[in-house]
Formats: sequence, C-alpha cells, structure tokens
Amino acid sequence: MSVPVHRITIQTDDFDLGAEVAALRAGDTGVGAVCAFVGTVRDHSEGAAVAALELEHYPGMTERAIEAMIEEARRRFDIRGVRVIHRVGPLQPQDQIVLVAVTSAHRGQAFQACEFLMDYLKTQAPFWKKEQTPSGARWVDARVSDDAALARWGIEARNAG
Repeated sequence: MSVPVHRITIQTDDFDLGAEVAALRAGDTGVGAVCAFVGTVRDHSEGAAVAALELEHYPGMTERAIEAMIEEARRRFDIRGVRVIHRVGPLQPQDQIVLVAVTSAHRGQAFQACEFLMDYLKTQAPFWKKEQTPSGARWVDARVSDDAALARWGIEARNAG
C-alpha cells in the first residue's frame, strides 16, 4: 500500500482532470474508486449575468485551511488520497475553477468524502470572489444554502446572513 497523497495547489493556470486523477492513483493498487468534482465559472449569479470572476486568497493560510479539511475527511471516511486544486485570479465563464478528487477502496467512501470536501471548501476555505456584472463589480457573499450543505455533516457555519 502506498502512502495517501495529500496535494493542495492554489494556482492561476488551468488543470487537466485526467492527468490529476492519474497522478493521484499512481502506484496505489488499493484504489478501487475515484470520485472527482470539477467546478466551473457560471455566466450568471443571483439573477445577473457574470462576465468574469476574480478570486483572491491569502497564500499559506488558504492551504492550511484546506489541509485541515482533508484531515477531517480522512478522519470521517476511509480514503486513500486527495487532490485539491483551486484557481485564483481572473476567470471567465466556463473556466474550470476547482478540482476535488478522492481515491478510496470503495465508491461510497469516495463519493461521500468528495461531497464533504466540496461542502467544506465552499464555506470554510478563505477565498474571496468578485463578479463582474453589467451593473459593475460585486463581492460574492456566502450563501445560506452553502451553510446548510455543510450542516448535513454536523458542522455549523455562520457565513451567510
């Protein structure tokens, strides 16, 4: 059995899903399942057209927060490896923005851990998003629905108002 992979990257460049999954699986013959979520930039938000999205973060702090999320997922689920990529900087509609990939021996654990990590990432990772809309730029506030998704896992978040 190989050592579980924990890899977190915050980057401006796009990523290749196939290459990332292959790297995550490499050398681990115990992997029976891979679950991957890729999020993309939408062209609308809260009833407004979105021409572009810009993401900011605090280097170091963001990676530490995501590492803590991965450790919580490892505590809750029987997973073997995790890969998280989150893009920052200016992005356009349909650009890939986030990848969460999880390996495990069985699909159920991979599905659950992937969903848990996305719910956690959406509410707890220190990223700031600014949308460019026809009426100007606006910062994106946390959503009640995101906090509710995290609450399913027994974690209370108070991000949305």
